[in-house]
Formats: sequence, C-alpha cells, structure tokens
Amino acid sequence: MIKIGQYNKLKINRLTDFGAYLDGGNGVEILIPSRYLPDVPEIGSEIDVFVYTDSEDRLIATTEHPYIQVGQFGFLRVADIHPRVGAFMDWGLPKDLLCPFNEQRDKMVRDNIYLVYAYLDYSTKRIVASSKIEKFLGNTYPEYNLRDCVQALVYQRTDIGYKAIVDNLFSGMIYTDELIDHPEIGSTVRAFVKKIREDGKIDLTLKDTNGERAHQIADKIIDLLHKNGGHSGFCDKSSPEEIAKTFACSKKDFKKALGYLYKSNKIILTETGITLP
Repeated sequence: MIKIGQYNKLKINRLTDFGAYLDGGNGVEILIPSRYLPDVPEIGSEIDVFVYTDSEDRLIATTEHPYIQVGQFGFLRVADIHPRVGAFMDWGLPKDLLCPFNEQRDKMVRDNIYLVYAYLDYSTKRIVASSKIEKFLGNTYPEYNLRDCVQALVYQRTDIGYKAIVDNLFSGMIYTDELIDHPEIGSTVRAFVKKIREDGKIDLTLKDTNGERAHQIADKIIDLLHKNGGHSGFCDKSSPEEIAKTFACSKKDFKKALGYLYKSNKIILTETGITLP
C-alpha cells in the first residue's frame, strides 16, 4: 500500500516521453517526471521515491528529499499566505506544504519560520502541516528503558533547559545542569532517557551513560594516530581547550576514551603522548 507523504520503493510499469508510471498497487499508477528518473530507466526496475500530491491532487513521485515527511516535526519557512486557505510553507518540493488557518497555533507571517508537524488528512488525501504540535505528542505512553538512545529535536529554550521532541512521538526536556554545550534550536541531537514521568514526558540527558560516546571518541583518536604515523602528543594532561578543538568533547570524555583504548590494548601510553602498538 502506498504511503503518501513518505518514501516508497516502487517498480517502473511503463515509460513515456515525459517520465514513467510506477506501480502503486491495486491498479494505481503514479507518475514520476523524467528529470527524476535514472539515466537509463528499465521497466520492472525499482526506485526509491517520495510520493505526494501535485497542485491538482494527483499522486506524483520524486527522488527529491523534502525537509520533513508525514509523521515528522520540523522547522519550515512560510513562503506565502493565502487569505482564504492558510500559509504555504517551503518544505523543499515544487508544491509548498499547506498549514491551514485552523491548524496554526499563532497567526503565521510570511518568511517567518515555525515548528510544524506534517500529517495526512485522510478525508482529502492531502498532506498538511500543523503548528499545534502538542496534540501530536504523547498520544501513547513511551516504552523506553532507562538509558535508551533517542533522537531529540530541540525546539525551545526555557529557564530550566530545552524542550525537545523525542523520536517524533513524545515530549522531552534536557535540563541545563545536564549540558556541557548548549544545543542549537532546530538541531536534532542524540540523547538518552534519564526518566519517564507519570504524564509520559521524558527527562533526557546528553551524557552517554552506555559508553557509546567514549567509543566514538576512541575512533577519532585511532584515526588521528593513523594520520600521524601512529603517534600523537595528546594525553590525559592535554588542555581541555586543545581536546575540545580536536575531538569536540570534554576532557572527561576524552580520558574515558583513552582508558577504553588502553584497556583494550589498542594504544600505548608514553611520556610524549600515545602510540599505536
């Protein structure tokens, strides 16, 4: 079954002068214009496409990537305002994404950027946006374990930290006292579940309690050693500023990575730094 507003792997049914028709199942064919086809398209071959509706509400496929798809949140710019319909938002495709007036938390202004959720209006089969994000969050209770890794979209700064959207499903909070560096609004960060509250909201931490962060930094250290002929002057006495500049981490995390590499016999500690065995 076709997923409108999402990516689909579809088979080429037939070729035309202006593109090709893809097999959408149940006798449905979906046009993909020529400019999105492979150089030598073959009938029967499959391609990954994003399916949406054009200005005449016909299904159309593209290999372009929109900024968000159905079921996702994202920050989009208002490209135009229609006085009777709503705001049209730039989401990276030729046809702008409509945010109807009744789905606007605050009246939208042209060229301003807003956090919205993309969903499929099943009555019209049209993809629309909503800035009333709360109604799309926390509709089920989260079933994470403590310290599970999640993706968090940071969308608002508060007095106590940053509000975030967890895996496009739940509300989360990253507290200021948990931070080494402050995340940018609109950025998606890797976070870890610290606590799930009774109301289903999630307390997050960016501190890697599973050791994954140490492993990532360890990989960077090994890469640096290979590039430098097997030796580096970095060690546990290096300054926090040098470590942050080279490895984008705190000195504490750097020392954890060194300890992991040393215990794994992947490096040798010397008076002048570290070397490969």
